[in-house]
Amino acid sequence: MPYTFPLGPYHPALEEPFKVNVRCSGEVIESATVEVGFSFRGIELLAQKRNWVEVITLIERVCGICSNTHAMTFCMAAERIAGIAAPPRAVHIRTVIAELERLHSHLLWAGIGAEDIGFHSLFMEIFTLRERVMDTLEAISGNRVNYGMNRIGGVHRDIPDPAAHGPALDALERGLAEVVVPAFTANPTALARTRGVGRLSREEAVRRGVVGPVARASGLDMDVRKDHPYLAYADLGFRSVTRTAGDVLARVEVRAAEMLESVRLVRAALAGLPPGPLAAVEGVPVIPPGEATVRTEAPRGEAFYYVESDGGPTPARVKIRTPSFVNIPAIEPMVIGQPLADLSIIQASVDPCISCTDR
Repeated sequence: MPYTFPLGPYHPALEEPFKVNVRCSGEVIESATVEVGFSFRGIELLAQKRNWVEVITLIERVCGICSNTHAMTFCMAAERIAGIAAPPRAVHIRTVIAELERLHSHLLWAGIGAEDIGFHSLFMEIFTLRERVMDTLEAISGNRVNYGMNRIGGVHRDIPDPAAHGPALDALERGLAEVVVPAFTANPTALARTRGVGRLSREEAVRRGVVGPVARASGLDMDVRKDHPYLAYADLGFRSVTRTAGDVLARVEVRAAEMLESVRLVRAALAGLPPGPLAAVEGVPVIPPGEATVRTEAPRGEAFYYVESDGGPTPARVKIRTPSFVNIPAIEPMVIGQPLADLSIIQASVDPCISCTDR
């Protein structure tokens, strides 16, 4: 006899309030519905009550893992309205921070995925590598999260000695190539828990409008860094990563390959760091009336910002669409026909961020 099983909103697989109601026949999932919205923070409304400098600090807290992406995208929108071009050195530094943040996010995801399938020793290896990334971010920005690097017109802090970060990148690359990637893609236990599990077909991915690694794992070669280049990606020769299987393993492989590409991009951006100022304007910028939309590739996929100015000291409107907002509903078709025991790893493979979704 079919029964309904509620997972969440508070449960061990995810530390944020997020609920999946599944209808099962025996141990097989027949249908599922996802519920979010248990926590509302009102960041978009609060952004209209702070000046253009103060709002950057607020926007950076949309998500702790993607804090740089949100602050940077907002600053880019304000720059577009005001006709401000960030200096080349600031553009390269933004690229470095963006890719280090991607590594931070993907490693956090990989550690949680390892824990979900009972791979506890791999969890510790991954989090050791994550510490290296966070140490590098701290060395550059002074912070391990919420880096405070972005300002309208450029960045706050320089990277005076780019070569000093080479040893950390070397160790990170070795750990990824020799430990993390083989453990997820060649280990029989990991393959048994991920191959053929939680499939999302290319057609369903298009219908659901998924973005980021979830889309690329289903054969959709879409990445804002390639399709609409920004920062220094066009100069660095960015290469997107895709798979076609659409299962948990494919999503693992996409993120694993993306981490190696991120290390390469950070190396290239540091090696080619141009001279010059860190910002195009000083003090509180004047943002004239106007509006702008900006898209960037956050670790989980496309982040979309709409910013409007009426010429006043505060934004007139800030609208944010995060990648998790469109990716989370795709969990529903992924779990149909799957054993109930695989629900945790399937939803983890989407890397849902409820902080972003309930902004």
